[in-house]
Amino acid sequence: MRIMFQDEARFGRMSDPRRCWAPAPIRPMVKVALIREYTYAYAAVSPSDGALTWMVAPRMDRITMQSFLRHVSQQYPDEFIVMVVDGAPSHRAMQLEVPKNMELLRLPPYSPELNPAERLWEELREKEFANTVFNSLGAAMAQAVQGLKRLELSPIMLSSLTGWDWILRSI
Repeated sequence: MRIMFQDEARFGRMSDPRRCWAPAPIRPMVKVALIREYTYAYAAVSPSDGALTWMVAPRMDRITMQSFLRHVSQQYPDEFIVMVVDGAPSHRAMQLEVPKNMELLRLPPYSPELNPAERLWEELREKEFANTVFNSLGAAMAQAVQGLKRLELSPIMLSSLTGWDWILRSI
């Protein structure tokens, strides 16, 4: 049995200005973009071993969520997956077809602090998107893919980031 925590986030061309270091007395200048073009990243992380499965999609809806669940199911065909999800509408859709080797477990409403997958997005935004202006949505998608690949290749770091004591004790 594998316990995974799932979440999705929006990434795009809207810039994310953040604090950054510069030698005194220089004040850093950061470009800002106010272009509202987005793509969505889906991810499921297993806190016990830091395994990450992800997908980038143009929208967040039931069909995309179903596709992502199939993708995770195919990654672990010989394991039963308990997928912990939040209460997003695409997770509650009546027509959502859950793969046979998977069961969805919903978190209580308005409790993102219980989902360690939320930490993935802060890591991506800090390391891949902070103080960056993208010339196209494709460039933002490529940056998201690059960041997700970096996370996927770092299971020890992911396990440290998402392996909260209460989760590991319950497994």
